[in-house]
Amino acid sequence: MIKNILNDKPTKLFMVFACFFVANALIAECIGGKLFSLEKLFGLPVHTFTLFGESGLAYTLTAGVLLWPLEFVMTDIVNEYFGPKAVRRISYIAVALISYAFIMFFVAMKVPADSWWRGSKAEGGIPDMQTAFSGIFGQGMWIILGSLTAFLVSQIVDVTVFHRIKRHTGEKHVWLRATGSTIVSQLVDSFIVLYIAFKLGNNWSYQRVLAICMVNYSYKFVVAIALTPLIYWLEHRIERYLGHATAAKMKAAAMGKEHPYEEPVTND
Repeated sequence: MIKNILNDKPTKLFMVFACFFVANALIAECIGGKLFSLEKLFGLPVHTFTLFGESGLAYTLTAGVLLWPLEFVMTDIVNEYFGPKAVRRISYIAVALISYAFIMFFVAMKVPADSWWRGSKAEGGIPDMQTAFSGIFGQGMWIILGSLTAFLVSQIVDVTVFHRIKRHTGEKHVWLRATGSTIVSQLVDSFIVLYIAFKLGNNWSYQRVLAICMVNYSYKFVVAIALTPLIYWLEHRIERYLGHATAAKMKAAAMGKEHPYEEPVTND
């Protein structure tokens, strides 16, 4: 049984995508506590601006945005070849495992720290390792709730928009359904996480939530456009790996046009 599964190319492809999808989401959540300056990253001077009446804004972003665009690329690829049920399944798995990770982070923070370990990095500028550990992994509950809710809702939005566009365009205009669905879902993701984490959790004003949302979204919008060639490259590689006939059957099945594909098992 296991040999048949591992010899099936579509199954192997799905396993790779699912593993990368879950791992990428988990890593993005773990590194999301760090903020960085986009201007400084590119060696540019930092300029502040005003939006929706909120002054002093700049392109200060969470490190998680470095990985989240890839998550939506994977969503579109899985959606294209395996359909919305597969996207929802790996999204639920990702949320479950991220939740499990945060529970384990909480347990790790609460277990008694060794006295030698707490001061082991004092010479390196970290006087208390326990405080540093808790500061990195101890994200607030509102942030965790906002992030997980935004992730799940934005995935559902991405799937819905993707398939509505594809029903009207067919196999043409890959860029439209992939980039279009990502642009819409990223806006939903940006607003929900800020609304739950900082409007509900910290009583920010709507103006501030919207201003920071648009700053973050403008970055995600540009990245979504920039990653469009990656969608085409991945589809090209998948077509070569699966073969045109199998890929076509999978795409049709993903749209619910026919029964799921059947491919003979090979020993290659």
